Amino acid sequence: MKIIAIVVFIAVILLIMTERVHRTAAALAGAVTLVLTGVMTADKALSYIDFNTIGMLVGMMILVAIIRKSGMFEYIAVRSAKAVHGDPWKIMVAFVLITAVLSSILDNVTTVLLVGPMTIAIARMLDINPVPFLMTQILASNIGGTATLIGDPPNIMIGSAAGLSFTDFLANTGVCVIFVMLALLLMMRIFYKKQVESGDIDTERVMALDPDKSISDRALMNKGIAVIILTIIGFIFHDKIGVDSAVIALTAAAVMLLISHQDVDEAISGVEWTTIVFFMSLFVVVGGLTETGVIKSLSTLVINMTNGHPVVTMVVLLWVSAILSSFLDNIPFVATLIPLVLAMQSAGMDVEPLWWAISLGACLGGNGTMIGASANVVLSDISTKHGYPITFQSYLKTGMPFMLVSVGISMVFLLVKFAV
Repeated sequence: MKIIAIVVFIAVILLIMTERVHRTAAALAGAVTLVLTGVMTADKALSYIDFNTIGMLVGMMILVAIIRKSGMFEYIAVRSAKAVHGDPWKIMVAFVLITAVLSSILDNVTTVLLVGPMTIAIARMLDINPVPFLMTQILASNIGGTATLIGDPPNIMIGSAAGLSFTDFLANTGVCVIFVMLALLLMMRIFYKKQVESGDIDTERVMALDPDKSISDRALMNKGIAVIILTIIGFIFHDKIGVDSAVIALTAAAVMLLISHQDVDEAISGVEWTTIVFFMSLFVVVGGLTETGVIKSLSTLVINMTNGHPVVTMVVLLWVSAILSSFLDNIPFVATLIPLVLAMQSAGMDVEPLWWAISLGACLGGNGTMIGASANVVLSDISTKHGYPITFQSYLKTGMPFMLVSVGISMVFLLVKFAV
């Protein structure tokens, strides 16, 4: 069964990479194959689907689809462009910082769903390609999520298991993220210099624009802003009030459907159902590796390779977490590492550096490929749907080099902090 699970996973990844078939078709075929071959039952396969993630995606997509009709995103786009006098680089920096900060307190997917439409609106207004802007936002969303306890699910899991606080994360991953963000801005300047500067930007035309004319329904926009603020508050305190983030997102969607007086069929059709099916199928494909013990075997192998040496273990865990998280869902991988690290702690080993290595590796590793994190898939699909395709290969050319650089920075940070 292990062999079948591994073969199916590799086949799905290769099909996605070569783009011979649509990634959703590849993932769905892989999920069905695991059930038909008896690797797991249908009920077991469904149990590996993270319905909290799926529910949150659906809820936020409906919310954004309704609010978009108010013209709010175009309004923010015009205001932003005028604030920096239409300078595309300043716009990119501003949106990178906004994305990173929001991702540190919100879910990454929610952030890109809110920021993505604004970016496309700005790019169209300036007559430039939005892909460089969207790519930097994808990377920034995963960086921002690394900074705090609530920014990314692996951090929540690690914080709970290790008893680490919000300030502990800020003092460790938060500090490291500052250096990673600087590297992001520098690398994106190098990667996208020609593309960003190739646009024929009419500064006077930009400054002459009236943001208020972008608003098509002010009442709807005001309702949308109120619901977004309440939703953000809900996400920040969801663990304290005992409500899952999916419930908060779906509640926000339901409220907007009730108070917006918009066409319900049209609003629900705004959900990226192709993306939803892809995620559900990919959860099952990765679940096959978990079900057959492949991920657990990989985790045990990592620990055995280092013979329990603290610094070596820290570095190995960082890189292995990053590389595997580029292709696998980091949640089950981190879940299998936690008991092993706790066992090492019981044996008397100082494991604090290991927690930060796993966090930085698992979160930043998601930037490596287009399927490495939820935000990557969602924003690339939105970009493609608007006529600006981001393919697996085109993403890889930017995402993988940056991921390697960011993890390299993290390694230096960890070595200076814990080994020097």
